[in-house]
Amino acid sequence: MALPPEKISELKQIIHNQLSQGDVQRRIREMLAESMQEEFEGSKNPMGEQEMFNRLKQRGVVDNILQQIQFEGSTSKPATHMRGEHMLENIADRKTNIDPTRRYLYLYIKSGKAFLEHIDDDSGTPGQVTSYFTFHILFRGQRFKSRPVACACEPDIDEGFLLELHKDGAGEAGKMADPTTMLSICDPIHIVLVKTDGLGETTLVSSHFLEWRPVLTNSSSRLATALELKGTGSENNVAAGVIDIQVELFPKTKQSLSKDVITAQIQLERSRHAEQERLFLVYAKQWWKEYLLIREVHKERLVKIFAQDENGNNRPVCSFVKPLRAGRLLHSAREAARFVSLIHQERTPTLGGGARTEQWTTMHAFLARNKGDCEDHAVLLCSLLLGFGLDAYVCVGTQKKSAPHAWVMTVSIDGLVTFWESLNGHRYIHEPLDPYALPMDKRHRPKYPYKTVGCVYNHQSFYANNQPTDNIEVCQFNLRDDARWKSMSHDAIMSVCGSGASPVWPQFPPLSASTIDPALASNDLEQQLRVLVMEHRRDMGLTTVWDDQLSYLLSPSLASYEIERTIGLTPGNEEFSDSINQAVPDGHTFKGYPAQFTHRNARKIFATCLRHKDCEPIIHCRGDHVRMAVRVLVRPYPESTCATWIMFACKYKCIV
Repeated sequence: MALPPEKISELKQIIHNQLSQGDVQRRIREMLAESMQEEFEGSKNPMGEQEMFNRLKQRGVVDNILQQIQFEGSTSKPATHMRGEHMLENIADRKTNIDPTRRYLYLYIKSGKAFLEHIDDDSGTPGQVTSYFTFHILFRGQRFKSRPVACACEPDIDEGFLLELHKDGAGEAGKMADPTTMLSICDPIHIVLVKTDGLGETTLVSSHFLEWRPVLTNSSSRLATALELKGTGSENNVAAGVIDIQVELFPKTKQSLSKDVITAQIQLERSRHAEQERLFLVYAKQWWKEYLLIREVHKERLVKIFAQDENGNNRPVCSFVKPLRAGRLLHSAREAARFVSLIHQERTPTLGGGARTEQWTTMHAFLARNKGDCEDHAVLLCSLLLGFGLDAYVCVGTQKKSAPHAWVMTVSIDGLVTFWESLNGHRYIHEPLDPYALPMDKRHRPKYPYKTVGCVYNHQSFYANNQPTDNIEVCQFNLRDDARWKSMSHDAIMSVCGSGASPVWPQFPPLSASTIDPALASNDLEQQLRVLVMEHRRDMGLTTVWDDQLSYLLSPSLASYEIERTIGLTPGNEEFSDSINQAVPDGHTFKGYPAQFTHRNARKIFATCLRHKDCEPIIHCRGDHVRMAVRVLVRPYPESTCATWIMFACKYKCIV
C-alpha cells in the first residue's frame, strides 16, 4: 500500500533523527572513506550502491537503525494505540504507558464490510492507493488516530486503542474504577470515520457514539459485536458500512453486572435527558412567542435557537460552545484566530440543487475532518477565545450580500466590541453609527463585511436582537440592556448545556499537537517546486539556473508575512529590502511573487501560481543572466494545519 504524503514526511523525519542522534553518520563516512581509498589504489571493481548497502548491513548499521526507529508514536499519550486482536494478552511485554493500579478499556476494530460506496476502490491498480480511511477516537479527553487504511468494500482495519477509565472525584482519581463506578461513567466512545482521496480532500463518512457499558455484563470482561456505522447529514439514516469490534476491560473485573441493571441505568439517563430537552423546548417556544409580540418584523431575523448536527440531532446552539484551553499549543487569542482561519472551509455538500443545507458539526468530527462551514469555524474560535478569558459570543446574521453567516464577537470590560472573522482571521472594531445623522460617504463607512445580526450566544448566554433594525452598522451591543437585547434565562440554558447536565451531548476534544516538522516540510516542498519549475521551463525551451543565495534572502519576507497575519501588525522590512538591493547588481531587475496556501501539495501550488498574472512572468522569464529563486516557509499549527508561504523570484539583466 502506498503511504500518504504526511506519513512519508513523518517517516523521513524519524530516519533523519536517528541518523543525526547516533554515530551512524560517522560509521557511514568511515566506510565511504575506505571505499574511496580502494578505488584510488586501483581496484578494478568500483563499489556500487548495492555493495555499499551490503557492507553497511554486515557492519550492523542497518540493523541498528531499524531497531531504534519506533513507528508506534510516543508512549506518553493517555490513549495507547496498538494492533492485533490478542494484544492485551501480551500487554506486560510491551513498553506502553500502563499503570497496574488503573483500569483501561481496550477497543479493537478488526475489519469492515458492506462499505458499498467503495466497491470501485477495490479495482484500483495493485500497489497504488487512491483513497484511504482514517478512524478518529475520542473518549473522556483522550484522542487517537488510526493509521490510513485503503478504502475498500471490506477494509482490513486491524487497529486497537487502549483508553483509560478514571473517576472524576477529588482524591479518588488514582483508584481503580470498580463496576459500580464504571456504571456511572456515561461518556460514550466517539468514533469518527474520515475518507481522504488522492488529492488530499477529506469527507466525513460517519460519526458514531458507541455505548461501551454492556461489556460490564460479561464475566470475561470482553464483548465482540458488529457495529453499523450510519452516514452523515441527509444520509444519517443510511448505513455507511459495518465494522467488527471488540471491547475489553483490562484488568478484568471480578464481578459482572446484570443486563437489567445496565439497561435501567442507560434508560434512566436517556429519560432524564429527554425531560430536560422537553422542558427547554417548552421554555423556548414561550420565549419565542414573547419575542414575536414585540415586533412583527422579528420573525424575519436570524435568531438561531436550535441547530442540527451531522447525525440529524437538534441541539440548542449554546451546547455547541464550550471554553477550550489550548495548553501550550496556542499562546494568544490572535494566534488562535490564525489557527482557525487555516482550517479549510466547505459548505455542506447536497444532492441536487436548491437552497444551502445547514449542518453544524460536532467539534471532534470537525477537527478530524479538518474542514467545515462558517458555523463550525465560529464555534471553535469562540470556544478558544473563551478559554483565553475573553467575553466571547458567536454572532448569527448575514453578510453584505444577504447570505447567512456566523462570526465571533468579543466585548471588553470597557465595552469595546470587536468582530473576529473566523474564516480569515481578520478583526474589526465596531463603532455604531447614529441612524439619524447624515449619510456617510463610502470612505468613512465601516469596513467589516457584515450586514445584519439576529442573535449572539455562548455556552451560558443567548441574546436576540431586540432593536428597531438589525442593521449591524447602527446596532448597540450592550447585551445587558433589555430594551435592545432579549435574553434567555441563564438557568434554562444551563439545565441543558451546563456541566454534567446532559451526558448525551458530545464532549469537547483537546487540541492535538502538529506532527509536521517545519524544516523538513519546507525543504521537501521547495525541492518539489524547483523540479516543477525546471520541467516547465524545459518544455518551453528555457534553461533554469538557480541562485541559492537569492532564495535564502527571501526568508525574512515570508516570515514577516506570517507575523502580519497572526498579530495584525506589519513588521519592519528594511533589512529585507537592503539585502535584495545588494544581491541584485546594477542594470539587473528583480521580481518576486509571494503566496500563501493551507496545504503542501506542490503541483496544486505551482498550478495556482502559474495562473496568476504576477507570477507567470517570473516563471517564464527570458533575458540575459536569468537567475531563478524559490523559498518556502511552512508554519505548523495544531491539528496538522499549516500556513504554507512560498515566494517565486528571479533577477535578470535588462536588455534595451
